[in-house]
Amino acid sequence: MDGQLIAFTGTAAGLVAMPGADFTVVVRNALVSRRAGAICGLGIAGGLLVHTTLAVAGVAAVLVAVPALFRALQLLGGAYVLQLGLRTLWALRRPAPAERETAAGAAHPLRQGFVTNVLNPKASLTFLSLLPQFVPAGSSALPRTLLLALIVCALALVWFQTVALLVHRLGRWLRRPRAARGLQAGTGVTLTALGAALLLEPLLD
Repeated sequence: MDGQLIAFTGTAAGLVAMPGADFTVVVRNALVSRRAGAICGLGIAGGLLVHTTLAVAGVAAVLVAVPALFRALQLLGGAYVLQLGLRTLWALRRPAPAERETAAGAAHPLRQGFVTNVLNPKASLTFLSLLPQFVPAGSSALPRTLLLALIVCALALVWFQTVALLVHRLGRWLRRPRAARGLQAGTGVTLTALGAALLLEPLLD
């Protein structure tokens, strides 16, 4: 058994499951329907595929060499997550939030998942620094890093499909008016805070 591969899988699983914008966006869409949550999860896996591919190719190193590009991506990602949060909170102003979320939130769950993930430049840097640590000395780097990249994407697919399923199973309780508004407010605040943090970080550096 490849001990390094097992160690990488555990590390990558922790990174994928870490609560953040990806998790919140999947929950937001899964409240609309299991299908919307699952499709959003596919979008996130697609974003991770981009990040890991960049890491394998070494292109992610450009983000370190060109700070302006890194900050621009941070600002774009922060603005996107922030508008998702504000839109979710704005929906609380009017009655029947669940129905409105069904109409608005289910429109582009794949795009929401993909854009939320792919506009996070830190993911590319994380995998750029992580993948080489699990390439055995003397082995061919390209096949190994490609395998590691596929493991990351597979973990994301399993995790976010599981999240979508669990939220869907709890849907009857979560869609009760008081619970629905509370969860909607919680996801809106979380997305808004995450987006604001992403926007402020490059401005404060």
